[in-house]
Amino acid sequence: MSTDSTTITAITNVRIFDGKTIQDPSILIINGDVIGRPDTTPDETIDAGGLILLPGLIDAHVHLTSRDDLAKMAKYGVTTAFDMATWPAELLNSLRNQKGVTDIRGCGLAATAPGSTHSRIPTMPQDALVSTLVEAEEFVERQIAEGADYIKIVADVPGPTQECLDALVIAAHCRNRLAIAHAVSLEATRMAQAANVDVITHAPLDGLMSDAEVQKMVQEGRLSIPTLTMMKGVSRIRGKYEYAHDTVAALYRAGVPILAGTDANSAPGVPANVAHGVALHEELELLVNCGLSNSDALRAATELPASYFRLHDRGVIEVGRRADLVLVRGNPLENIQATREIERIWIAGKDLDIGK
Repeated sequence: MSTDSTTITAITNVRIFDGKTIQDPSILIINGDVIGRPDTTPDETIDAGGLILLPGLIDAHVHLTSRDDLAKMAKYGVTTAFDMATWPAELLNSLRNQKGVTDIRGCGLAATAPGSTHSRIPTMPQDALVSTLVEAEEFVERQIAEGADYIKIVADVPGPTQECLDALVIAAHCRNRLAIAHAVSLEATRMAQAANVDVITHAPLDGLMSDAEVQKMVQEGRLSIPTLTMMKGVSRIRGKYEYAHDTVAALYRAGVPILAGTDANSAPGVPANVAHGVALHEELELLVNCGLSNSDALRAATELPASYFRLHDRGVIEVGRRADLVLVRGNPLENIQATREIERIWIAGKDLDIGK
């Protein structure tokens, strides 16, 4: 990251969330697009008045349609987002590296199979349909060639066979990509685990994961992005939200890493439209309701997604890290709803205009 010809800003009297606690008031330096050394001489000074500074928030599951989605997320302190299926590739890639809005990573298409629910989406490209081992290999190669940061796979019945799921995961791992499975039922979750995916996104609405299934997640180092905001919306049409809630509670108690993701989207015909940006704050509240401590909920939307998705330049407030920062008025360790009380936002060191 270049810091040439940039303004150096000192934020004084600020209380920093360090991943566990809120520190005593101190000074933080923004040097261009990164957090600078505390002994750097600033060009300007901002008195934070004792407010609390969080790392920029990360939504680990969104779907994008335009730059407007990035702007909406940014206004709510979501400085990074992981797209979990947007096409065509030209659209997704046009949304990368945009200045002053949410920074994204993406998978491109999600692999599904002929006859699946996802295959009936009117705009679903033929390239997303996988029914043979050769097609699985070709799908992964194609997504990576188009810029995919990770590989998304839809586990469903009907959907890709277990053999195809296995092949997709192996192909992803051979190319040093995480394999992420969409799974909204117990059977789909079992298939995803059998395929050795790295991440399961969503949580079941048709039953509670068994103790053995939870332990399999733990033993194999698997992550969960439960998208409770979406599951709550879908449960108004089918299934029971309580199953998703209780599954997340069990996963957390067992030690499975939980990442905050919303499934935010504005697509027509989906079971629930979840608003970009504001939904992440609801997701944090739902995670706390499942038993996560307030600090672990904050880490689920900062340090953990950055670490597990290999974005080692962000997620915590440390010298040299990207200056993605959210200044809030309340104390989210006392009340998680305080993440909504945003006073100021910086994205890669740029002070965002949030209309105050």
